[in-house]
Amino acid sequence: MLEREHGELTLRRQSELLGMSRSSVYYQARPESAETQELMRWIDRQYVKTPFYGVRRMAACLRRVGRCVDVKRVRRLMRLMGLEAVYPRRGLSQAVEGDRKWPYLLKGIVTERADQVWSTDITYIPLSEGWMYLTAVMDWHSRYILSWELSNTLEADFCVMALQRALGSGRKPEIFNTDQGSQFTSVGFTGVLSGAGIRISMDGKGRAFDNIFVERLWRSVKYEEVYMKSYRDVVEARNSLGRYFAFYNDERPHQSLGYGTPAEAYHGAADVVN
Repeated sequence: MLEREHGELTLRRQSELLGMSRSSVYYQARPESAETQELMRWIDRQYVKTPFYGVRRMAACLRRVGRCVDVKRVRRLMRLMGLEAVYPRRGLSQAVEGDRKWPYLLKGIVTERADQVWSTDITYIPLSEGWMYLTAVMDWHSRYILSWELSNTLEADFCVMALQRALGSGRKPEIFNTDQGSQFTSVGFTGVLSGAGIRISMDGKGRAFDNIFVERLWRSVKYEEVYMKSYRDVVEARNSLGRYFAFYNDERPHQSLGYGTPAEAYHGAADVVN
């Protein structure tokens, strides 16, 4: 798809024209052993089932299934994957000291219409060799996925790209809610929101369920798509996830939507029960 020896267009310009993150263009497999990557996949599966498991309990579970690992190794891998216990969401987006903190605007709010509240988050996606990070922008009322993007780093650029693509539809939310991770407090991300006249809301400490709709999305993505397959590389992951999100939006019925689809709810053809 991309021509590294193109005489006129740089890789950066080609990726922009194709709507791809530059980080995914330059993706290289991480120098982790096959055994370590298999451990990471196991930890990811277990974490989706039991997000309250900390390092010691995760290590104990691994030993119970015959994996000879110590707490130190499990701690390193969970940090690499951005996983931490207690909160149901993954800790992939960490706050940076000095970044502006934004107020939480959703207290007492019940979503009643599309484009009232949008939200985003990040999750870990395993590949046969290495891994990627996935972000998605979701409309809370309809559960509709407005955009998504992959990256091999946790820098803010792929989150900004997903946000710009979502706004490129010509629609925008009244409020955009995130956690206080560095990707979302960055000037690049908040600047796009402020420039579009969108009110910014950020979860405070202890608000474990504020992004619950995106957390449910990640569970669906993992169980219905990622764990059913083994992506060889980022191209296969991108293509397969693209098909899944199209299915999720347009075909997959949701009980909370009266068994309608997110696309029907977003475009006004289904009733939503929040």
